[in-house]
Amino acid sequence: MKKLYGVIGDPVAHSMSPIMHNDLFQLYSVDATYVAFHVKPENLQDAVKGFRAINLAGLSVTVPHKQMIMPLLDEIDPLAEAIGAVNTVVNDHGRLIGYNTDGSGYLEGLKKEVPSFMDKNMLLIGAGGAARAIYYTLAQAGVKKVDIANRTVEKAEYLVNNCPFPKNSEVLSFKEAEEQLAKYDVIVQTTSIGMHPDIEASPLSVEKLKSTSLVSDIIYSPLETKILREAKQKGARIQNGIPMFTYQGALQFEKWTGIFPDMDRMQSVCLKQLGGKSC
Repeated sequence: MKKLYGVIGDPVAHSMSPIMHNDLFQLYSVDATYVAFHVKPENLQDAVKGFRAINLAGLSVTVPHKQMIMPLLDEIDPLAEAIGAVNTVVNDHGRLIGYNTDGSGYLEGLKKEVPSFMDKNMLLIGAGGAARAIYYTLAQAGVKKVDIANRTVEKAEYLVNNCPFPKNSEVLSFKEAEEQLAKYDVIVQTTSIGMHPDIEASPLSVEKLKSTSLVSDIIYSPLETKILREAKQKGARIQNGIPMFTYQGALQFEKWTGIFPDMDRMQSVCLKQLGGKSC
């Protein structure tokens, strides 16, 4: 019997996950299909009941459901519990288990650009949900130094103070981060600033960026945000959000099927959908 997988969100029509996962099911001859479910927050509880009733095999979870779905599941992975968000659900013989592959997906993509990132000085820009997933995963992995810059310093302080893993972090304002930018080897932009359609916005100036740094932006629309363009002009290496998106999806696919998929193919499928090239 064909297995059913899906993604829930509000909105969800823009999601590239159905194209990406259905291509993988075909590639690996997995008898399954993956569809998008538009679920409004007030209907989430009924939707999860429905998924149980039809024995849905697995689920991707996007905004605004990543926190709200947690009490509706049977079990939460410890990292997802710490992050306070679930983006992946596995149906294990009727038990719905929640995971978070966002931070792990980011780390896998980062390894390709900076194999020795564990010993680097890192700066995280932003303190929202994506920043939390990445920061907690970096801390759990034991990265040497991860500072956080945010418009609201108190929000960044809350993130650091509530991280259950050992960490070495300072909290900075955007202005302080701009002044100290030269001391960072890896800068990770996690906010929505610069996302389409507001593509001429940037969270901070990279005037003091050193040319040996990597600037990574988790946004993939546009493929090259303003902060990435300016970093490239300074001679720095850049990375857009495609690696994080595809790796988090690959980790989902592995949890569902036991197969770690072809990453080059996944990135190619996503880039074709976006109509661009990787940077």
